[in-house]
Amino acid sequence: MILGVVQARMGSTRLRGKVMKPILGKPVLAIIIDRLKHCSLLNKIVIATTNKTEDKIILDFAERYGIDSYAGSEMDIVDRMYQTAKRFGADAIVRITADCPLVDPKLVDEIIQIYFENPEADFISNTIIPSYPDGLDVELFPIKTLEFLWYNVKSKFFREWIAGYILAHPDRFKIINKKSNEDLSSYRLTLDYEEDYQLICKIFEKLGSRYEIFYLEDVIDLLRREPDLIKINQKYIRNEAYLNYKTFSKIMQKIQKSKFIKIV
Repeated sequence: MILGVVQARMGSTRLRGKVMKPILGKPVLAIIIDRLKHCSLLNKIVIATTNKTEDKIILDFAERYGIDSYAGSEMDIVDRMYQTAKRFGADAIVRITADCPLVDPKLVDEIIQIYFENPEADFISNTIIPSYPDGLDVELFPIKTLEFLWYNVKSKFFREWIAGYILAHPDRFKIINKKSNEDLSSYRLTLDYEEDYQLICKIFEKLGSRYEIFYLEDVIDLLRREPDLIKINQKYIRNEAYLNYKTFSKIMQKIQKSKFIKIV
């Protein structure tokens, strides 16, 4: 069973409560779930939040929206993802964070299809060597990988950055990176700051009212037709929060040259 897990909490330091901010009259969480419902290869979608009091609003939302949920550790993401996977009997999870309201269901299906064709893989993503826009992040973890991380990873840093231990030891894992046909990594479509929210709202206003579902190519076409939109949040850089950690920067620099990463 392939489980779509939306990782969400209210306590974002840069844009607090962003998961409940409205887009076209719906909370960001509802937007993400509605888009994931267009995936053909996801068997189930759940929300994984924290057991903090402030995140009860997310659990209440999930109940109202008819979506199963799990509440676990705020900072131990390895534990939260592993416990969610076990609770719902997943063979693999597709992890989508709540700062990705433009998640593309076709891209999610493509990642899952790669897993079906490479069942020996330990980790599949499109973020290892970035070629997709920031905010179109998809990560697939088989249950065997989550179990290994849960039992073996002790570092608080790597238990929060769930893919970190894997990327720091690429020779120990079978890692696959999905590459875009065109380098789109300069586009910023994530939701971390108020300016990101302004841009994403404009994208949904222009495309969401025309289509039941729109895809990455529709967003890129729009941004190329209206390049002024890109200026709204262009002052921010990719992975800004993690760049303060020397460990992150060293790993990401090293991984770009690794001979152990399979590119598809």
